[in-house]
Amino acid sequence: MITLDDVLALVAVDSVSRNERALATLVHERLLANPALDVERIGDNVIARTSGHHATRLLVAGHLDTVPGDASAARIEGDVLHGLGACDMKGSLAGMLDLALDPTPRPVEVTWVFYAREEIARAESGLLEIGELRPDLLVADAAVLAEPTGDRVEAGCQGTLRIRVVLKGVRAHTARPFTGRNAIHRLGDLLSFVALYEPRDVRLDGVVFTEQLQAVSIEGGVAPNVVPDSASCVLNHRVAPDRSSDEAVAWLRDFLGELVCDDDVLEVIDWAPSATPELGNVHLARLVSLSATPPRAKVGWTDVSTFRALGVPATNFGAGDPLLAHRSDEMVTLVEVRHFVAVMNAWLNSPPSR
Repeated sequence: MITLDDVLALVAVDSVSRNERALATLVHERLLANPALDVERIGDNVIARTSGHHATRLLVAGHLDTVPGDASAARIEGDVLHGLGACDMKGSLAGMLDLALDPTPRPVEVTWVFYAREEIARAESGLLEIGELRPDLLVADAAVLAEPTGDRVEAGCQGTLRIRVVLKGVRAHTARPFTGRNAIHRLGDLLSFVALYEPRDVRLDGVVFTEQLQAVSIEGGVAPNVVPDSASCVLNHRVAPDRSSDEAVAWLRDFLGELVCDDDVLEVIDWAPSATPELGNVHLARLVSLSATPPRAKVGWTDVSTFRALGVPATNFGAGDPLLAHRSDEMVTLVEVRHFVAVMNAWLNSPPSR
């Protein structure tokens, strides 16, 4: 039975994004202990697959990397493991390894994917690397992304749009500001308006997605004695799955209204697409039933979207409280890890639905 020492063995290995090699090697070596698995390594990504004759193939995926922090500070206190990546998502990774090394035959084929660079720019994603080099390894009837969800199915995911708003002004001397137009003052009005944004709720497949809009960076200024003629901010908009990127940008333009003039600039600098809940899929519906907890929407972005683009119905389900991800007090409990293992084991051992 899995223990917190099993999780600690992964947490203790520093695997900040782009530094996953040591952890990938550890995972690769452990998976080789099960002769029933075909194990492949692509860069710092590790994929293990059964290769029997069952008609159904299920896929379980998790990322190896963490946000920056000190892996050496990890510790176990009672039934709780504190440490960088404990929640996001090495508790689930340890559970995946435990399940992958179980020699008991299952009535489905299983693919295990341990991939790199999820916590940084999507263009660097190890999952995209696998999809480009070996798309055949990601083919499945359904997939579970083992992100921390509190052992509750979090369906779909929201898209994330980052857009730079550049407001123009007229440069002037600060002693005679009436001869110019202060772009930073204009930006202040826009930021105050964005702060009043009221989130939009969207219900899909019985779960509710709540959109968000936040200013995440600002730039402006020329010199201490110059009225600035340009100022900009970056807005991050979390977009429900009922809107495309074009629709989200059009909504934002309309929302900002007269605060943005014709000579101002709205520049899309990043878009990660959303994913619908897919709870009508028989395999994912079975997971909801086994979890014995009503599903909810994934309000953040995850690689469920990547699987959707590959044509694989997917959902989020993993150990750990998602509200603790990326925090200095990140932790996971033994109860959460064992519940994740129990539910996933039941899911993988369920007769495939027809």
